[in-house]
Amino acid sequence: MKKLLFVMVLVMGALIVNAQRTPVKVADLQKSITDNIAKDYVGFAIKDATKVVEKDVVTYDVVVTKGTLQETLCYDNTGKFLKKMGAKAGMVKPAPKPTTKPDSAKHK
Repeated sequence: MKKLLFVMVLVMGALIVNAQRTPVKVADLQKSITDNIAKDYVGFAIKDATKVVEKDVVTYDVVVTKGTLQETLCYDNTGKFLKKMGAKAGMVKPAPKPTTKPDSAKHK
C-alpha cells in the first residue's frame, strides 16, 4: 500500500512539473489574440496572460474581465482561439423573478 501511494505521488509530481506556466505581458501578446478579443469580447479588458508549455505544446491562457465577469480564453501558439475555459467565481447571477400568486380572496 505504501509503495502504491509513493508511486502515485511521483506520477502526480511528474505531471505538475511537465506543464510550465510563464506570465506574459499583455503588450507582448500576439496581435491575432488581441484582435480576436477585441472582436469577439467587446467591452472586455485583458487582465493577465500566461504562456503554458506542456509536452512541447505551447498555448496561451488569457484572462479577460468585464465588470464582475471573468473568463479564461485559450489560444494556440499561432494565436488561434481554441476554447473558453469558463467563468470564474465572482460572476453575478441575475436575481430570480418574484412569483405572484393570484389573490383568490378578493374575488369572493
